[in-house]
Amino acid sequence: MTATIFLIQTLFGFYILAVMLRFLLQWVRADFYNPLVQFLVRITNPLLLPLRRIVPGYKGLDVASLVLAFLLQLLEVVLVTLLLSRDAGIGGSLLLAAGELFKLLINIYLWGLIIQVVLSWVNPDPYHPAARLLSQLTVPLLRPARRLLPPIAGVDLSPMLVIVGLIFISLLLQDLLGLWIGVR
Repeated sequence: MTATIFLIQTLFGFYILAVMLRFLLQWVRADFYNPLVQFLVRITNPLLLPLRRIVPGYKGLDVASLVLAFLLQLLEVVLVTLLLSRDAGIGGSLLLAAGELFKLLINIYLWGLIIQVVLSWVNPDPYHPAARLLSQLTVPLLRPARRLLPPIAGVDLSPMLVIVGLIFISLLLQDLLGLWIGVR
């Protein structure tokens, strides 16, 4: 049973991650010709293209990607709860799926920032496809943080500010979901 749950969570998790990354990179207008973006496009197109015929975009956002990520996350939650012989109900499953997607979003940015900070210590090639994508992905979060906390003596502490904020939001979300599940 545990191995089956692990396999379901791993397979769904990787694909949901790919769909969320595709949405985020499209949202930040990342370089479409980047080989990593091309990889994400190729692996997500089989499920995303048919869904786009039903779910239109909204103000430049690829809503179909979000819907696909949510539906896949919901399917994963339902499969795991069925295997565990638990009943989360429709509302609980929807809430758990939304919470898991939000946690994934926070983790994408947390790990992206951490990797970017570590890369800044070794000074990688700024034109490397992964380094450029990380930069394009994290700039929307770092820009406001840099206005609040400008570099001090050449040291940029804004990633630390954003990481603390993301961890705080993650813990707050965890507490809220725990309270909701406790009330049920």
